[in-house]
Amino acid sequence: MLTYAHAVLSAAELARGRAVLAAATWEDGRATAGPQSALAKRNLQLPEGSAAGVELGQLVLDALRRHSGFIAAALPLRVFPPLFNRYDAGMGFDAHIDNAIRFATNGARYRTDIACTLFLSDPADYDGGELVIEGAFGEQRVKAPAGDAVVYPASSVHRIEPVTRGSRLAAFFWVQSMVRDDGRRALLHGLDRDIATARAELGDAHRAVVGLTGAYHNLIRMWAEA
Repeated sequence: MLTYAHAVLSAAELARGRAVLAAATWEDGRATAGPQSALAKRNLQLPEGSAAGVELGQLVLDALRRHSGFIAAALPLRVFPPLFNRYDAGMGFDAHIDNAIRFATNGARYRTDIACTLFLSDPADYDGGELVIEGAFGEQRVKAPAGDAVVYPASSVHRIEPVTRGSRLAAFFWVQSMVRDDGRRALLHGLDRDIATARAELGDAHRAVVGLTGAYHNLIRMWAEA
């Protein structure tokens, strides 16, 4: 399931993030790549554990906790501390699959059920740089507005097209979901949206709304790891 979380960051948060990134020291992005990805990866990245990365990572985590759309889509158990990358002209990331397990700088281990990219650059500020995700129904090309995030299965083959003008800034991170199976998460996400529609049209006390809500939570009880 691929979905969007719109307006995760406010204009003020975006401005703060860009200011911190403009003053930050960057390193070769291959420092955090696995053996396969290191051959395909051409970008810059904030060093893990750097002061700038920790500050902006906390800003992103706080915003995600407030964003109901992200919570509904990801059903997060744990979120890997966000990382930040930059693609300048000529940089890209060839087709790859993310590692199934990621270790944070403090040694904590995360299963990567879901991959997320939070766009920090306005699409008009750079050419190229699309996130291309391969799925059962073909490729999906993503170049979202600044402040928006895309959420998709980390098991997907994906790539970043080469940037041909400007710089593409983004936060990227992974989610260990309470519901590890993507098909089950998709079912729950669709049911959650249908419940919201039914509540708006029928009211919270309607018997159908009560029944749908109960079904949603009972499925969570059956499938969730907590």
